[in-house]
Amino acid sequence: MFAQLTPEIIRLLLVLGGTLLAHFFVGRALKRAEAAAAHTENIWDDAFVAAAKKPLPALIWLCGLSFGLHLLHLQTGEQLLDYLSPARNIGFIVCVSWFLFKLIREAADRAIASRPLVDGAEDRTTVDGLSKIGRIVVVVIAALMVMQTLGFSISGVLAFGGIGGIAVGFAAKDLLANLFGGLMVHLDRPFNIGDRIRSPDRQIEGVVEHIGWRQTSLRAVNMSMLFVPNALFTSIVVENSSRINQRKIDEVISLRYQDMPKIAAIVADIRAMLVVDPAIDTERNLVVALNRFSESSVDITLQAFTRTAVLTEFHQIKQAVMLKVAQIVQTHDADFAFPTRTLITQTA
Repeated sequence: MFAQLTPEIIRLLLVLGGTLLAHFFVGRALKRAEAAAAHTENIWDDAFVAAAKKPLPALIWLCGLSFGLHLLHLQTGEQLLDYLSPARNIGFIVCVSWFLFKLIREAADRAIASRPLVDGAEDRTTVDGLSKIGRIVVVVIAALMVMQTLGFSISGVLAFGGIGGIAVGFAAKDLLANLFGGLMVHLDRPFNIGDRIRSPDRQIEGVVEHIGWRQTSLRAVNMSMLFVPNALFTSIVVENSSRINQRKIDEVISLRYQDMPKIAAIVADIRAMLVVDPAIDTERNLVVALNRFSESSVDITLQAFTRTAVLTEFHQIKQAVMLKVAQIVQTHDADFAFPTRTLITQTA
């Protein structure tokens, strides 16, 4: 049986067998490398192995098949195989670009999962933005190299792209505005994933769940999803409540006019209570003072900053302060005012 095989067929079988062996050994090597990388803290070795799992075997088969077809071309002279060289080059470009694309994505995913930053938050916005920019660069460079391999002039393509870009810009100006808005969000970082933001200009408020290139997804207070075009963030005011480091107690205490002689003592006691409270930041502006004479009350302004920015803790501190204020008012035999009117009747 083997005696009937021609030298050309034997060469093809050897190439096929060598490709199968290379595929087998590379697969075993990748599995061992994956197991070894799992025991290290470095994210790049895990990302490298994960990115090479599919492109590397594909590259092996590409080399094996192209070499086999090259031998077949030498034997038969088939004209269709004249396109083997550009096809091989394109396949090589695709495999390398595929590997780089996956490497960037795998590294970004692992960086997000394993690199805690300040306050335990993960800076997903920056990592995700750099990952997207890197993948776009890989795709653009790969496309240009493929076009050059096919014989297109890169300078001509770029010139045509400049002319066509004007027409595309007019036709898709909203899409481009959202893309550039997304780029600005990734670069300026007015908010990150997980931040609670609101816009005083628009009825937009929620927790950022995803920042895409075209739109940003927010989880509203009622748990519904808001999808905001990124171009909007370049023209509105955005308030990021997740980046405050303190919260402010700002209340008005309204007392009766008949308690006017006790106002000074009440104000002094409230201030003294706030000064000794460990939850109040006395280094910031602390205001307890008579503010104005209203129609039915004498108003005392109370302004103080807490040492915490956590909303639940702030409300607990504020509740404790307001209860102490009520006790001070009662201690001085004063009371809170409510709207009153005096009717004067005249009898004939």
